[in-house]
Amino acid sequence: MNPALTQFGDCMSHLTGVRAIMKDIKETLQAGIGQEYINLSPGNPVILPEVEQLWRNYTEELLASSNYGNVVCRYGDSQGYEPLIEAVEKDFNRRYGLNLTHRNILITPGSQTLYFFAANAFGGYTAGGQLKQIILPLSPDYTGYGGLTLTPEALFAYKPALDIDAAAHRFKYRPDFSKLKITEDTGCVLFSRPCNPTGNVLTDDEVKKIADLAAPYDVPVLIDSAYAPPFPALNFTEMTPVFGENILHCMSLSKAGLPGERIGIAIGDEKWIHVLECFQTNMCIHSSRYGQAIAARAIESGTLAEIATTVIRPYYQKKFDVVESSIEQAMPKDLPWFLHRGEGAIFAWLWFQDLPITDWELYQQLKQVGVIVVPGSSFFPGLREEWSHKQQCIRISLTATDQEIEIGIQRLAKVVELVYQKAIAY
Repeated sequence: MNPALTQFGDCMSHLTGVRAIMKDIKETLQAGIGQEYINLSPGNPVILPEVEQLWRNYTEELLASSNYGNVVCRYGDSQGYEPLIEAVEKDFNRRYGLNLTHRNILITPGSQTLYFFAANAFGGYTAGGQLKQIILPLSPDYTGYGGLTLTPEALFAYKPALDIDAAAHRFKYRPDFSKLKITEDTGCVLFSRPCNPTGNVLTDDEVKKIADLAAPYDVPVLIDSAYAPPFPALNFTEMTPVFGENILHCMSLSKAGLPGERIGIAIGDEKWIHVLECFQTNMCIHSSRYGQAIAARAIESGTLAEIATTVIRPYYQKKFDVVESSIEQAMPKDLPWFLHRGEGAIFAWLWFQDLPITDWELYQQLKQVGVIVVPGSSFFPGLREEWSHKQQCIRISLTATDQEIEIGIQRLAKVVELVYQKAIAY
């Protein structure tokens, strides 16, 4: 017998987006014992030796510290571990010419938790019954946004404009400012930069325009900077974090080698930080202090920012180059395939225009030839209008070996070519 759940319980008891796909992938891998799969789906970062050693070094330093017991064996402040807050404050003030104080910073148990706090503090129904929307200004975007809110009808995404270079088989999503609306009914705005899944980086002007649209209504704009500089600095094009009175700059240390410790960082106006801190206090008290303590050392020393630009970024940028060259070599030029401009993150995004089957069916066919990708339709949370494009894309991870990427894409190209050929034959 299923348990009797509340509306919120029912909402949060279902897997959404890629988490539902990952369940199918896990079952496929478990059932296919003896069959070799090339897995181009993971979002888990590669364990890079230099990055692992960095965290080992700071763990050893913490273990040897007289402060170890105070860090691990005691509760802490809900806002975060003071040395980490101080390290972030000093680093960002020096690096970006800001005037942050400790009241402008909040440490959370990962950035996903941070967005859950914000989505439900700023989005949903007000005490007076007004529905405040959570606006995603550019779709596709991070699949995890689909499971954030306890009021699903609050989530609303906008269809993008497509900048297509047909001759080069490349394209880029851009915000469609002719349609984007932020009003008194908007509770908050949220987008990733660089973007998971596409690798898209909104320009400074685009970010400022979104923030300017939100400013008259005192609406917070949360910029998900899980792949942004200064760490993990997984931007392959020049970009600078954008700050402002109504901007919440939201970071994660997951792609900087600490996904298991769940460290999220929010930087913004004190009035927004205070609301999120109260939410956190009521929900989980505070983030892991062990993770915060070693992160404080890595940021304060400058080592984390250095290793991000000298090790983490070059590793994934090279992987994207392998994906790009493999697709160029394997994919027939007469087919309408388009690779999204690789501007950052740890994924490549492929669009097959007028694909004769759905992305889910393509995913299933690829499994038959031993290749696992992620269907793209999982990455359009909140986009309510019908759009065939949503079923024409796939995400490819940059975490596989060079050989796996090359072979996987060769198999992908053959399957896709056959799919189009069969459609023409009929």
